[in-house]
Amino acid sequence: MKKLKLHGFNNLTKSLSFNIYDVCYTPADQKQAYIDYIDEAYNADRLTQILKDVAEIIGANILNIAHQDYDPQGASVTMLIAEGMDTEVDAEQLNSESPGPLPETVLAHLDKSHITVHTYPECHPDTEISTFRADIDVSTCGQISPLKALNYLIHSFESDIVIMDYKIRGFTRDVSGQKHYIDHNITSIQKYISEDTREKYQMIDVNVYQEHLFHTKMLLKETELENYLFEKESAFSEEEKEAIQEQLQQEMAEIFYGRNYA
Repeated sequence: MKKLKLHGFNNLTKSLSFNIYDVCYTPADQKQAYIDYIDEAYNADRLTQILKDVAEIIGANILNIAHQDYDPQGASVTMLIAEGMDTEVDAEQLNSESPGPLPETVLAHLDKSHITVHTYPECHPDTEISTFRADIDVSTCGQISPLKALNYLIHSFESDIVIMDYKIRGFTRDVSGQKHYIDHNITSIQKYISEDTREKYQMIDVNVYQEHLFHTKMLLKETELENYLFEKESAFSEEEKEAIQEQLQQEMAEIFYGRNYA
């Protein structure tokens, strides 16, 4: 896309909402241990480091960090970030429909922006299924899109389900006074995800192009039972394994399609 000569600052706001779900089989005597494990593995300190990595990916300066662990479980981190200094921005490259590289090779600018993460571990009251959800929001204001952080985020979490929304809000003006409601080409969030990752997931797009609203969700194709047992050494009969697998698949299908089947 040809670069536009803007009047003042680029006022477009681009927001990426990234939700991951991890599903686990936890019998009654393992549920609390699972919650404790998740709380330790994804405590506020760990989440803060993840957001620092995201800030590094996009070349942002961290202005402020607020983090909190919750009782009985869960944690949140909010990070205020600003445009990096002494760095030239190639907006065309940063906004191109391609997966973003990993932290050591990514560089971008942000201004008046923020990154947040919240976690929600929980257990089903009647079955042996537990889930862990993490919500990450990356909001940028200016030339670049937070989609360049998406590839890294997906590779940072080994997730059963990923649900993503990308929205461009507001407008910016060119020097003639004409308003522009989008400043880069985009057809699908999938274009920002690496091919090896896309091959592992069943993927669905729901895009409203005229509203600059893009939605993609991903469901892991291969679901080996061993990967979903909290205690890996558990011994089950073939009949028990089949029943557990059905519970897990139902839970993931309900989350993926957003409806209850029971």
